[in-house]
Amino acid sequence: MTTESERALLEAARRGDEAAFGRLVGPYRTELHAHCYRMLGSVQDAEDALQETLLRAWRGLRGFEGRSSLRSWLYKIATNACLKAIERRPKRVLPIDYAPASDPHDGPAEPVTESVWLEPYPDERLGLEGGLLGPDARYEQREGVELAFIAALQHLPARQRAVLILRDVLGYSARETAEALDATPVSVDSALQRAHKAVNERLPKQSQQATLRAVGDDALSEVVEHYVDAWERNDVDAVVAMLTDDATMTMPPLPSWYRGREAVAVFLRGVPLGGAKRWRLIPARANGQLAFGKYIWDEERHAFVPHGVNVLTLRGAQIEEITAFLTPDAFRQFGLADALHT
Repeated sequence: MTTESERALLEAARRGDEAAFGRLVGPYRTELHAHCYRMLGSVQDAEDALQETLLRAWRGLRGFEGRSSLRSWLYKIATNACLKAIERRPKRVLPIDYAPASDPHDGPAEPVTESVWLEPYPDERLGLEGGLLGPDARYEQREGVELAFIAALQHLPARQRAVLILRDVLGYSARETAEALDATPVSVDSALQRAHKAVNERLPKQSQQATLRAVGDDALSEVVEHYVDAWERNDVDAVVAMLTDDATMTMPPLPSWYRGREAVAVFLRGVPLGGAKRWRLIPARANGQLAFGKYIWDEERHAFVPHGVNVLTLRGAQIEEITAFLTPDAFRQFGLADALHT
């Protein structure tokens, strides 16, 4: 149900007060954006869906009767805006789901520039907190944006994806979810069972949140320090020493990716860490995981310029996956400097 302050803002907004509408929906913008990202796998697509949600809410204020909470009403609009968006475009994936592993001796393939790639989510800039959103939720907020979770969601049919997010991330009941999707609780429960089966087959045994807590702050600081130092010294051996035996490296929008410590080492030695390039790395956080803004030296500008965002997936204190997002749009989402001068 709406609160007294929300009712006052609602009445003012219904009279055309845009400032009142902004204050009314403002507290929900961040979580709605995260919800749209979970549905769509893209920060920009999420922003577009959020704007569509707010426009629909503004136009539909007179139809909001207050039988549900304002938050639930906004989530219903956002979910349906995302479902419409999904109808118009392909699902977002990572290279590991796009093509087989590459031979590192062949060099990377040409980038695929269509909107098919999952994008990183700058959780700290967007104010994403930890913990559960509701008592019935199965996933913490940051677990709900981890790369493995978002990638698994994209393989679900759109309505199953919506059901799982509403139930397991937001903690909605079957009845509330059914109301949001104009479905029945029975159909919601059935869709959730199918979604659980599909997602559980793709998720690792332990979330990154659990891994980060188990590793501890001091060890994580060492991982960050060693990773930055290894890249900035072009030290292939030091990077490889941090990897698990079956580590993978992906680099969207390049479809090429490499599996296994030795394959990753061959690629690193032959291309990014061959000694011809200079790097600077700035620690960040993406998808609730360790991440880095990566810069490359530009001789003409005499500065380090943006190259991409590296997101690490850990197994214990070792690196299981390096996901290097090489698109300028991905980098700009993190609010990092446009250039680093030395």
